[in-house]
Amino acid sequence: MTVPDQLLLSDLLHHRVRCDQGLDHGPGVMAWMHPPVHRLLGWVSRPSALRTSRDVWRLDQCRGFDDQQVFVKGAPAEADQITLDRLPTLLDADLLNADGERVGIIADLAFLPASGQISHYLVARSDPRLPGSSRWRLLPDRIVDQQPGLVSTAIHELDDLPLARASVRQDFLQRSKQWREQLQQFGDRAGERLEGWLEEPPWDEHPAASDAASSYPSEASSAVDPLDDWDDGDWPDEPQVERGRSVRKDPIDRNDWPDHEEDPWV
Repeated sequence: MTVPDQLLLSDLLHHRVRCDQGLDHGPGVMAWMHPPVHRLLGWVSRPSALRTSRDVWRLDQCRGFDDQQVFVKGAPAEADQITLDRLPTLLDADLLNADGERVGIIADLAFLPASGQISHYLVARSDPRLPGSSRWRLLPDRIVDQQPGLVSTAIHELDDLPLARASVRQDFLQRSKQWREQLQQFGDRAGERLEGWLEEPPWDEHPAASDAASSYPSEASSAVDPLDDWDDGDWPDEPQVERGRSVRKDPIDRNDWPDHEEDPWV
């Protein structure tokens, strides 16, 4: 049997109290705390459903836990429920935002069993008795003011607090919100790329293509006959072709050639 380093008050109250004499003092029913310094001093158990008396236990009397019981050492202090209802507490207090609007209710708290120091409170949006509801973590330093039944903070909504436990509905809302944000970011990036593509002219992006396009003659230049400026004198003397045979400007006399009889190839 060991005592955990951190414990929820709801887990402590769900255990039945058994003392070192082996007596069962019933389940826990409420917390005994000191709100100004955010410290848990002890808890209260109900030994019998027929009696109005309650057993009050100090936190340092706790010696260990198992699945269903918390083991204590020493005798409890007895008190009646009317006296216990006068003890100050922040549990079941309404949580107010910076505008004074109710945004939730303090449903639970986490504390250190060794010292009783409250590490954080758990806030519910609706009735904390509903099973599977969401819980948001409220640190004591986020509390601006506290009165009986009211706790004021500087937050604007519960989403400003870290989510400690999400219900199925809250988890779906969180995922759908992330999906909407991702789709919005994707649409913004696509729009920026499209606007940049429309603003930049295509010839700036591909200068080589524009230069190649300018090298081709346009329709206006194709209307001019390129043979108008043709000068035959610019070309070297070449054989002229007339009716399928080659004609030279300086024809060679056939008599200059040797006789065909002396031609070894004939």
